[in-house]
Amino acid sequence: MDNQIRALRKSLGLSQEALAKACGVSRQTINAIENNKYDPTLALAFHLAKTLGTTVDALFTPPE
Repeated sequence: MDNQIRALRKSLGLSQEALAKACGVSRQTINAIENNKYDPTLALAFHLAKTLGTTVDALFTPPE
């Protein structure tokens, strides 16, 4: 699953650590999601979207 997490996180000036703390996960989890090595749970996807000020649909897109 492709995502816009890194771009949105950086545009908001958030570190991986800050985003991780806001979402209740580890920095390594955020890193793995950003690098498409881990697909988050639906609950985490909604938390990420809310924290980054977007929707799940805008945050994640299926690979082409």
